Amino acid sequence: MKVKLKRGDIVQVIKGKDKGKKGRILKIFREEGKVLVEGINFVKKHTRPRTVDRQGGIIQIEKPISISNVNFFCLKCSKPTRLGIKFLEDKTKVRYCKRCKEIIEEK
Repeated sequence: MKVKLKRGDIVQVIKGKDKGKKGRILKIFREEGKVLVEGINFVKKHTRPRTVDRQGGIIQIEKPISISNVNFFCLKCSKPTRLGIKFLEDKTKVRYCKRCKEIIEEK
């Protein structure tokens, strides 16, 4: 699956229970078409006590969310937008915001 998002990008959720929330991408699962976003899609998981030091109970964990449910959040125009790819004069490939045409700085 062709994905223009990268780890560390800030995205905004456009569908689901966390609609409107923003977060940073922690991990991308390209085969499944999902991304793990910091602070988004918390679910409760019931765990059993396994060893002496580990306690059982209900814990909250982040689960991956579908790539189609998030949009890149441009910090220049402060809106969720799509990304484009273009080549500069020195033949380097860069991503840019399709809304404000600003080049996304790589970290």
